[in-house]
Parts: sequence; C-alpha cells; structure tokens
Amino acid sequence: MSAARQPAERRVASAAAPTRRRAILLGAGGLAAAAAGAGITVAATSSPASGSAAQLRRDEAQPTPGEDLMREHGLLIRILLIYRYLAGDFQSSGLIPALHLHDAALIIHDYIEAFHEALEEGYVFPRLRQAGQLDSTVSTLLLQHARGRELTQLILADTAAGGVARGSTGKRLAGAMAAFTRMYEPHEAREDTVVYPAYRNLLSAAEISELGQRFAQLEHEQFGADGFTAMVSRVAQIEAALGIYDLAQFTPPNIIPPALP
Repeated sequence: MSAARQPAERRVASAAAPTRRRAILLGAGGLAAAAAGAGITVAATSSPASGSAAQLRRDEAQPTPGEDLMREHGLLIRILLIYRYLAGDFQSSGLIPALHLHDAALIIHDYIEAFHEALEEGYVFPRLRQAGQLDSTVSTLLLQHARGRELTQLILADTAAGGVARGSTGKRLAGAMAAFTRMYEPHEAREDTVVYPAYRNLLSAAEISELGQRFAQLEHEQFGADGFTAMVSRVAQIEAALGIYDLAQFTPPNIIPPALP
C-alpha cells in the first residue's frame, strides 16, 4: 500500500517518525563533525575486515560524501518539478490531486529533511564553521531548512485527507509549493557550487572514503539496502500518474529555420 493510500491518521503518524530518526542521525553527526574538526577520521561502525580485495573494490565504488549529497539533490529537483507542475495546474483547473501531492511531500519529509538535511547539519555545516568558512551562508541554509519543514508540514496537513484540494485550501497549497520551489532552487544550487566544494577541500582522502561509507551505512539503516533507488521509484510513479514522466515532452521545438538550399 502506498503512503498516499494509507488512512490519514497513519500517514500523519508516519510523517512524525522521521523527525525522531533525524534527531538520532544528528547526534551521530555532531560527534562525527567534532572528531573531524580535531583531525580524527570517522570510521564506519560496521565494516568487514580490512585488506579484503572485495572490500577495496566496494570502497572505490562508494560515492564521495559530496557526490552522495548531490545525487540526493537530483531527487529533490524532480519533486520541485512536481510541485511546479501541480501549482501551475491549479492556476488553470482550480484543483490539486491531494494524494499525489501528499506522496511527494512525504518523500521530502522522510528522505530530504530527515536524512539528507540531517547529514548536512550533522557533518557538513559544523565542519565549515569549525574552519571559519561560509558562516553567513550556513546560517541562511539552516534557516531555509527550518522554513522548508514548516511548508512541508502545511502541505502534509492539508493533503492528509486525500481527495482533491480546491478553493482556499488549494490556493494555500499552491502558494506553499511555489514558496518551497522558489527557495530550494537557489538553496541547492549554492550548496552544489559553493558549500560542498568547500567541505570537500577540508577533508583528507581517508576522511572522504570513511564518510562515504558512513553516509551509505546511515541510509541503509534508515531506508534499507536500496533506499535511494526506492525513493527514485516513488517519484517516478508520481510523475507517471501526473503525466510528466516522459522526458521527451520537455524538449522545446526547433526554432532555428532550416538552411536554404
């Protein structure tokens, strides 16, 4: 059963659970950041014996922390496209399919806010501040995380009953989606082009390897072995239901006239 088809009470309860998981993740992250700031590498808590050729191959294939976070940004972008589509469609139809929006907001809540942003707040931002770098930018990003969670809670509450949102509720949801999208497009662009490169420059090669393993382990603990793939599949199902999955439909027509013979 999809999250959107669960009874409203169960969906609201499931929306609160990742907040508790995020608190646990932040606790581990704070310790990791403090250790890293002191020049101590962060070891994965459950790794096979060193020296194994298979383990070395897995380590080499493991995404770096920055690559992992940027991949998760790609997932976020796809949900921003869903938000943009739904908000725009409301302007013409006056209706919002609450089930699809609720499902998209749950992915934001469960994976982006409770996991991805928890990694940033537990590992990335503290390390930058310890190094005296990008303090103002980090403060702004943290405030935007808080504002984003407020918008997500509004969306989840207004769509919990399912059905179709219209009237004042639809207008409020369209405004929340537009505000979320407007904030997170520059937010993630600044992180990808400024914050993550600065963080990468503070890490040794050993720290990059160990943190990559740690991020993967935390994801596995929270979402299972294929957590990211499962989230991508959920997003694709929403896109398909809304008719925006086919990538080709976004290709603009050719506006360059053919060359004269």
